Amino acid sequence: MSIKKQVIKTKPVVKVTFSIEAKEANTAAVIGDFNNWNPAEGELSKLKNGTFKAVFELPKDNSFEFKYLVDGAFVNEPEADSFRWNEFANAENSVLEV
Repeated sequence: MSIKKQVIKTKPVVKVTFSIEAKEANTAAVIGDFNNWNPAEGELSKLKNGTFKAVFELPKDNSFEFKYLVDGAFVNEPEADSFRWNEFANAENSVLEV
């Protein structure tokens, strides 16, 4: 799993690449504050090596809670910038700082 950030100097956005290795999985998405926790808006594409990956443009100078949704199971990003307890989900979410 990994997150890569690329600051775009000409726009107030950061290109964020989310990737998660899930060779046996059929579907994966990244869900969070930035897409209203909607899997359809955070769909990841499966590569031949079994990694799911996608790039999203997120507004600069923000903090977002997120998780991966892999075949219906929630997964945190171990390389997240931090983690935050979410009372609604009664679980910890990954946090991304952009």
